[in-house]
Formats: sequence, C-alpha cells, structure tokens
Amino acid sequence: MSLVKFLTSKVFFKQLALAITAIVVLSFIVLRWLNATTNHGEFITVPDLKGKSLETVKIELEDNNLEFQLQDSANYNPNYPKYSVIEQNPIAGAQVKENRKIYLILNPSGYRKVEVPNILKRTFRQAKPQLQALEFKIGKITYIDNIGKDVVLGMKHEGKTLSPGTLLPLTSTIDLVLGNGNR
Repeated sequence: MSLVKFLTSKVFFKQLALAITAIVVLSFIVLRWLNATTNHGEFITVPDLKGKSLETVKIELEDNNLEFQLQDSANYNPNYPKYSVIEQNPIAGAQVKENRKIYLILNPSGYRKVEVPNILKRTFRQAKPQLQALEFKIGKITYIDNIGKDVVLGMKHEGKTLSPGTLLPLTSTIDLVLGNGNR
C-alpha cells in the first residue's frame, strides 16, 4: 500500500478523528481541573496591617486565609508602637490568591545603640557636627575654668559622666562640659 492511498483511506481518517477528539476532551478536562484548583478569578484583598501588633495581624490574616512571614526589623520609628508592623509586602489593598504569604517588617523596641565618639580635647565647633552626624542631640552646655576656650573637657548623659566608646541609643542627648578660656 502506498503512502498516498493510506492518507486517503477510511482507517487514517478514523484514527485522525479519534486523536483530535481525544485531544479536545483531554484539554477540556485539564482546563476545568485548573480552574477548580487555582481558584481562577477569585482574589482576596490584602488588609492594612501597618501599626498593628503581631497578635492582631495573625488573627486578621487567618480570617482572610493568608499567611505571614517576618523579615528583618528596620530602624526604630517612633511614630509606630514597639513590635508593630511598619511595612508590608504586598501593600494594603492588593489582590492576591488565598494562602499567599504577606512579608512583614516590625518596629524594633528602641533605637539601635551607637558608640560615643572621642570628642574630648576638641573644640565645640569640631565636636558638634561629629555628634550630630551620629544622630546624637546636644543638651545642656556648662562651662568650667580652663585655658582652652570652647574645648570639650567632658561629656554627660542623664547626669552620668560618659567616656568615649560608650554605647548609647540613637538620638540620645549628650550634655557637654566646655572650657571658658579662664585660667
């Protein structure tokens, strides 16, 4: 039997029709199965979690069939309570599928600690920008008799004498003791 006779025979057309029918039926079944298992067209709106505690977030996400994962905490933000959410991804109002992970960044319990620089025996003019660059605040300035005018002779925090290298929380206030230029 030649190839041309086979391609025009009834057996070939029956087999071709069966193959096409099988592909169409199989495609229809697979598409229906995908629609059912992926919840096609069904979305959940991500709630706004900023400023909420971890316990509240857990309850709210479980009610919406969502999960959460904590990421590293960020720098302390005084506008939010301690250990509350300050960032989330995806953002509030986004449309996601159920069981999607929401990534959270929490507010730490306080500012990170920074080492106090050695500004002793430096002028106030040199010491001030160095302290401000490390986000320390300059508090009360007192003067004592010393030949070096406006030279930093000591540092205090909350009434206690500080030495260089001491760790203090960011934005702490440092009081300075300066020389007045008198012998």
